[in-house]
This record gives sequence, structure tokens and C-alpha cells, in this order.
Amino acid sequence: MAAAFGTGQVFWDMLWFFLFVIWIWILISVFTDIFRSRDLGGGAKTLWVLFVILLPYLGVFVYLIAHGGKMHERALRDATERQKSINQYVQQTASGATPTEEIAKLADLKAQGTISDDEFNQMKAKILAS
Repeated sequence: MAAAFGTGQVFWDMLWFFLFVIWIWILISVFTDIFRSRDLGGGAKTLWVLFVILLPYLGVFVYLIAHGGKMHERALRDATERQKSINQYVQQTASGATPTEEIAKLADLKAQGTISDDEFNQMKAKILAS
């Protein structure tokens, strides 16, 4: 039994296992992209899902050919949106003050004469822009 399960067989088994894992990963990526897509309507999404389920290899390859470039654009757009929201959250949390509180502090500095009207208006515009 051990002689029948040699080094070559181990290599082939590992190769097929990793190909299977890659196939599952591609399927998950395609299904995720189908449901994430904003340019496909409900009917089109249903047809793509049925196509991929009924004819998996053909469906996935046709979807990758038809929407492969858009998959990258959508993933990049979603990653950028997530990064912007994380940055905004971190910035708000780190500053500890809301824009209203920051403008109030600027008004106090202006009233004390520490900053001029022009500096006040520039900093206020900066706070309101973020």
C-alpha cells in the first residue's frame, strides 16, 4: 500500500487540492462581485448566478471575460471608500472634538486676539471642508 502512494502521487494530490482551493476562491470572488455590482440589475444578477451554478466553469470564465476589468475597479473603489471612512473615523476620534467645538475654540482665539480674522476664516473653512 505504501509503495502505491509514492512521491509522485503526493505531488498530484497536492496539486489537485490547491487547484480546488483556487477554484473555490474564484467562485467566491465572482459571486461577491455579482452581488456587489451596482451596474447590474436584479434580473441580470439572477441570470449570472444561475449561469455560474448550472455551468460553473463556463459561467465563471464568461463572467471573468465580460466583467474582469470592472471587478478590479469595484474592488479598488470599495477599498478606497473603506479607507476614507477609516481615516475619517480615526481623525474624528483622535481629535476628540467635533467641528462645532473646534470652530468655538477658534472663535475664542479670535476674541482673545491670538489669531486674525483672515486666519480664523481660513481655519474655519479647513474644518468645514473635512
